[in-house]
Parts: sequence; C-alpha cells; structure tokens
Amino acid sequence: MNKKFFALIVLILVSLLAACGSTEGSDSTEESKDIKIGATPGPYSDMTTKALKPGLEELGYTVKVVEFSDYIQPNNALNKGDIDANLFQHTIYLENFEVENEMDLTALISVPTAPMGIYSEVYGSLEEVEDGATIAVPNDPTNGARAFNTLQDEGLIVIDENADELTVSEKDIVENPKNLVFQPIEAGQLPRAVESADLSAVPGNYALAAEMNLLDALALENMLDPYRNIVAVTAENEDSQLAKDLIEVVESDAFEQIIDEEFQGFGKPSWMEN
Repeated sequence: MNKKFFALIVLILVSLLAACGSTEGSDSTEESKDIKIGATPGPYSDMTTKALKPGLEELGYTVKVVEFSDYIQPNNALNKGDIDANLFQHTIYLENFEVENEMDLTALISVPTAPMGIYSEVYGSLEEVEDGATIAVPNDPTNGARAFNTLQDEGLIVIDENADELTVSEKDIVENPKNLVFQPIEAGQLPRAVESADLSAVPGNYALAAEMNLLDALALENMLDPYRNIVAVTAENEDSQLAKDLIEVVESDAFEQIIDEEFQGFGKPSWMEN
C-alpha cells in the first residue's frame, strides 16, 4: 500500500511539473513577440519607427527600435541575436559584409530608398550644363557606379555597353559630349561640393543628412534594385513567423501610404511599382 501511495505521489508531482513546463513554454512564445529592430539614425530609423513598427504592432508585436551610430554594429548585433532584424543597408553591402565577417544573414525584402541626386547651384536644369563643367562624384566604387549610371540615364555620358552596371567607373565612359570634368571625393563630402563644383552627385542618405531636399535635385537616380535598402534577418530566421510578418507589413497599403506621405522622393523597388 505504501509503495502504491508513493507511486501516486510521484505521478502527481510529475504531472504538476509538466504543467509548469507547459506554462513556461507559453510565456516564452509570448516573449517572442517582443522584438528589436536595428537602424542607423536618419531616414531608415524614421521609416522603421513610422512605417514598419505600427504595422508590426497591429500584428501583436511590441517593437523597440535600436539606433546604431555606424554601419558595422547593426549586422554584428543581428548576428549575435541582440536584435531580431535591421533596416539600414542595401543588398550589395549586406553580401560583402557577410563574406568579410563570415556571417549568414538574409535580405528579406527591399524598401523605398533615398536615391542619388544630381544637384547644382549653377544650373537650373541638366539641359543648361555647359562644355567642360565640373562634377563631383563619389570616390568609392559602389556609389561611383551609381553616379555614372545616373549620368548616362540623363544623356550626359555614354558607357560601354559591355560594362557591368554595378561596377561602372570613369574608364568605362566611351562618350562624354559635354567634356565633363569628374572630381572624385569622399561620399560624405558631396553635399558640400554642391557649392564648389558645377554639379555634384550626392547619395540620398548623405543628402538627407545634410538637410537637402531630394526633390531639389536636377535629376534623381533610377536606382538598381541591389542598391535599395532591405530588411534583413539571420538566415536561420528567414522562414520564421516574424520574417513572414515583416514582409506582410512592408507589402501593405498602409506602409506605402506612409512612404508617399513622409518620404517624398524615395525610389520604390520594382516589386512595389508592379
């Protein structure tokens, strides 16, 4: 009888522990709705706060936006699990960062992105550009390629048709009818170069940081999708519910409406234009 009674007590205790375990699992599921999204200060932190966060909160998430002061820490934090997603970089940067730092991250979906613009305090339109005009362009390969592609789109230069769009440089120019004089400088200095050069090709993030109006540009870049910023997660979370919900929010009409109202001049990715 004592053995039976002891066995009964053990059975009751095991049942109670199992119930406790089940409760803890439930709490853990609820905790997964508390998420952190990383961004750099400026337009993409604003986009995360104004357009991404509200949509996620409607799906039951509690969202904290974490700002990072450089372009290194958001991916480091994502890789370590300190944040659940980030929004600050384009696909090319992400892919290079993965290789250089041996990480496995995934671009979920591209978002509207501030385009490069051709700005001038000398000319009111590109049609007015005179022979021998100077133009400041980014001295890094990625942004430099964007500048030359934009100048070709506007008919100011012709690039070798065999050149790779993503790696175009001055040496790929086969026609320069205006005899433009290119002045390569560090991208962050391009907003100030508007005052010293006849033209300046300014990446959108630097233009906005300098409080320039994107719509004041004489021309805005027809951005290639690899240059558009993306929402990123770790590869192991690519098929998670959070990843699916992030995509759902970005694809929503509410997200696009906020972009149209708050982020004028931002170029929309091809999927959003369809």
